[in-house]
Amino acid sequence: MNANLEKLMPALERVRHEVHKVIIGQNDVVDQALIVILTGGHALIEGVPGIAKTLLTRTLALVLGCEFARIQFTPDLMPADITGTNVFNLQRNEFTLVKGPVFTSFLLADEINRAPAKTQSALLQSMQERLVSIDRETYPLPANFTVFATQNPIEYEGTYPLPEAQKDRFMFKIVMRSPDRAEELALAARMLGADSPEQALSSVEACIQTDELAELKLCLNDVLIREELIAYLVDVVRKTRTHESVLVGAGPRATQALLLASRAHAALEGRDFVTPDDIRAMAAPVLEHRLIIRPEFEIEGLDEREVIHKILGEVAVPR
Repeated sequence: MNANLEKLMPALERVRHEVHKVIIGQNDVVDQALIVILTGGHALIEGVPGIAKTLLTRTLALVLGCEFARIQFTPDLMPADITGTNVFNLQRNEFTLVKGPVFTSFLLADEINRAPAKTQSALLQSMQERLVSIDRETYPLPANFTVFATQNPIEYEGTYPLPEAQKDRFMFKIVMRSPDRAEELALAARMLGADSPEQALSSVEACIQTDELAELKLCLNDVLIREELIAYLVDVVRKTRTHESVLVGAGPRATQALLLASRAHAALEGRDFVTPDDIRAMAAPVLEHRLIIRPEFEIEGLDEREVIHKILGEVAVPR
């Protein structure tokens, strides 16, 4: 195995171990969040209140030695509340930049669909280019800048649906489901002791530094993917545009995201090569939020995950 990957895999195991000191269960969710970070993407996290969406992001930031900031999106939030603004300094007789919370490494955009489109769009440039424009001046963001945007799947009153162009900027839609009985029992036991999730956060150690994280990202370049698997991956994405139940399919950005995610998934599984199973495992997180189902199929109860499962069954897997 490549020397770089031999360095990456133990590092990822250390990160997982530290994160699970705080987060009970949710193994797939933790791995998907790590894939987003390693590939330089952004994630839309969906789950009911109290499922540890904020806690997950805070824990990852602490373990990876990155700065963390949180924005609570509300209907009255303005773009300048996110990006910052120039304020006139009377003592110096000049304008001084007051940076907003977007100037961080890990940004939690809590309940992003609570704010109107004008405010949501303040994140578009930073997510795509890792730059922020304020009063005609452009400022760079940290190299590890990652947005984790949360939304509540059961409460839509007073919300503003994300525009398709912004949803496409998110590499993954990470779905956090309720814990099973054993995990909830473990959580209940923790709350009675001295190691509740919030208290456990204080015992978590940073096992990777910011500059080291940038080096680990480059290690994914050594994960191999065969040409026939690239063709298979492209065919899966293209099938979403022609499937009978899909009104709007995934665009080329989804192809790029699925390719990067498959390589990172292979690394998390301890391999230096991509298999069809890596592509199939990453298909739903990459494609789900990018599809629009035709109304007549939606009425029948068909959802995006079922469509993706059907597509995976229809596209021939290379031998």
